[in-house]
Amino acid sequence: MSGSNHTNRAGESPETVATPTNTDDETTTTEEGSELERSIGLVGGLSVGIGTMIGAGIFVFPGIAAGEAGPAAAGSFAIGAVVALLVALPASELATAMPKSGGGYYFVSRALGALPGAVVGLSVWLGLVFATAFYLVGFGNYAAAVLLEAGVGLGGASVVVPLALVFGVLLTGLNLFGTENAATLQNYVVGLLLTILVLFLTYGGLDALGVVGQPSTPESFLPFGPLPMFTTAALVFTSYLGFAQVATIAGDIKDPGRNLPLAMVGSVLTVGLLYIVTIFVATSAFGSAQLATFGETAMVEVARSFFGVPGAVLILLAGLLATISSANASILSTSRAVFAVSKDAIIPKFASRMNLKYGTPHVALAMAGGPILVLTASGEVAILAEVASFLHLVMYGLICVALLAIRRDEPGWYDPEFRVPAATFVAVVGALASFVMIAFMQPISRRVGAAIMIASGVWYKYYASDVSLKGAL
Repeated sequence: MSGSNHTNRAGESPETVATPTNTDDETTTTEEGSELERSIGLVGGLSVGIGTMIGAGIFVFPGIAAGEAGPAAAGSFAIGAVVALLVALPASELATAMPKSGGGYYFVSRALGALPGAVVGLSVWLGLVFATAFYLVGFGNYAAAVLLEAGVGLGGASVVVPLALVFGVLLTGLNLFGTENAATLQNYVVGLLLTILVLFLTYGGLDALGVVGQPSTPESFLPFGPLPMFTTAALVFTSYLGFAQVATIAGDIKDPGRNLPLAMVGSVLTVGLLYIVTIFVATSAFGSAQLATFGETAMVEVARSFFGVPGAVLILLAGLLATISSANASILSTSRAVFAVSKDAIIPKFASRMNLKYGTPHVALAMAGGPILVLTASGEVAILAEVASFLHLVMYGLICVALLAIRRDEPGWYDPEFRVPAATFVAVVGALASFVMIAFMQPISRRVGAAIMIASGVWYKYYASDVSLKGAL
């Protein structure tokens, strides 16, 4: 990363100077340490954003959210989408000016300095590890549930972790053997997932409106008053923590000035619409009180009411696809977070070495996949998912602060292809909303997240305090 002002750690050999070859805005790997090849287009970027976010919002939260807010849970998801957009817009501007791997880490380190950047980079690396382990265990649960629903004797809790581990190894290997392979899988998985969901929600919407099936009795939109709609928005906001992964893999995106903003904003709008329609369909099918009794399996029961056992299997299959896409996108993003902090010497620089045959950061992938598999093997990752949300929300708030700082300084190299309208207002509200969301999290999640950030700061002080990154490209 030219322009970074740092010295090599004691005992390390100087980094090989790479010579990237640029052709039509694509960088190819010619020597160890060069930039990543830009091999992901707009569809791939949307697939990463959408594929990471579609999950809890559709397959876990509807029953829980309906119990908290009634039909107004649809408004909760709408509020979450607005907050996500308030961060996606600043992130889009920064990404078009700095289309490098690392996303939030890169933006914060260049706008606010190496220490805040190191805290964000190391924290989000670990946060993504936690989130990916959560997705893989979710995959194991859905796979076991599909087997049970289909009457196959291999289903059950005993196979959850083995299935999760096997698939984690396969996804890590797929990412190692070429980013384009991982992106292709992501495109197909998300395409099939969206097809299933659109067909299901279209029928469910027609049923809710009385066009097919029996007309439902409308409920009061705010049965518990307006406050639960806002507190539930904090609960379900974890469903929107995927759009920033597009910025994290910015170094892999073709034509970043065009594709990064479209992918980030487009993925939030697409997923937000799906979430709102899902709540409408679910509460119309059963009513919010009965839906709440189903808990995390609410959507399976909604599908069963429409189509019987085939419907339940279909939604379980969709949930399986959702966990595959989330895990695949998160492994890719985790490795890019490691790659970025390594290139800046925040961690040992060998982690940014490239596999010249496949054009992938193989050491970074190992540093992503290894801890993910260890956590997955424990099977106890639910609390870690909220810790990941905490760390992401801190990053989101600091991304908004970074936009304010860099707009104030306007360095000569800052020339984004996309500029946020009313940037100061959007960034201030986005930062405040991100930090306020943290206040609604469990105390244990906040404590663990804060401990990780403190440990990241200590690492920077004792390992990388001579690194200076502000304003460097």
